[in-house]
Amino acid sequence: MFIVPEKEIAALIGRQDSFTAVEKVFASMAAKSAYNFPVIREAIGHADALYGFKSGFDREALNLGLKSGGYWPGNAEKGLTNHQSTIFLFDADTGKCRAIVGGNLLTALRTAAAAAVSVAHLARADSKVLGIVGAGHQATFQLRAVAEQRKFERIVAWNRSPEKLANLEKVAQELGLPFESVSLEELGAQADVVVTIVSSNAAILKDVHVKAGTHIACMGTDTKGKQEVEAALVARATVFTDEIAQSVSIGECQHAIADGSQKEMDIVELGSVINGVHAGRTSDAEVTLFDGTGVGLQDLAVASAAVDLAIAKGIALDIDF
Repeated sequence: MFIVPEKEIAALIGRQDSFTAVEKVFASMAAKSAYNFPVIREAIGHADALYGFKSGFDREALNLGLKSGGYWPGNAEKGLTNHQSTIFLFDADTGKCRAIVGGNLLTALRTAAAAAVSVAHLARADSKVLGIVGAGHQATFQLRAVAEQRKFERIVAWNRSPEKLANLEKVAQELGLPFESVSLEELGAQADVVVTIVSSNAAILKDVHVKAGTHIACMGTDTKGKQEVEAALVARATVFTDEIAQSVSIGECQHAIADGSQKEMDIVELGSVINGVHAGRTSDAEVTLFDGTGVGLQDLAVASAAVDLAIAKGIALDIDF
């Protein structure tokens, strides 16, 4: 069995490897050669933590396993990342544990990669302004990954506490892009692509904020009750997702489904666009929305890529288990 510690991940896998892994697994999911098992996510009644499992099997890549972890809101005070996770990979032929992989950075990379894949396949080709809603740990990963998908000319961003946008502004400067802190109304009026990455139980981005032709990647809703955008905006958009079952139960679409403004049959797997089965965006005026709920197969895909690279570079720890 191989162990790839968290401290080694950054030197092994980056944005392009993550993009490729996530794009492939979305395609496999849509082709029905890969599937996720039901998500378990619970408040444990200690340290205000949410803990759970995401798992699945990709028959094409033979990736079998699970990610175990969750969210500990007090970790920042302890010098730790609030999101903590570990990925376990198993041999699909024997069931033996193949690898244990640090999952914190991989989770950030695969989440950003999912948004980037949606932008690559759904955003208007002439998109110039990128909007970011939120300024937490994940926001800078989103900015770096998504900015590579179009020839953006500037970045606009909003956060409840504007002073926390400093890290995003620093990344924008590194990318050579002008940055501006704006209101939600200004962000929606200017942005051609919007990434929402907040933890919220009430809609922040409203339908009235968003102009025609915008692509929205909703990346923060992964639990029942969470919500980033108004249900009316979901109903107005052409909706794509990583997995329909999660979208309607724990994703952004849960609220539009509940009030009857969205039908499950109208939600499209992003993998269908990647595979050429669905046209994706059909006009420059269409609002497209990607409901990125985060699936276990994403974690397995990036972890498997990291293990292969770690073995090739002699970094993986090989132990008898």
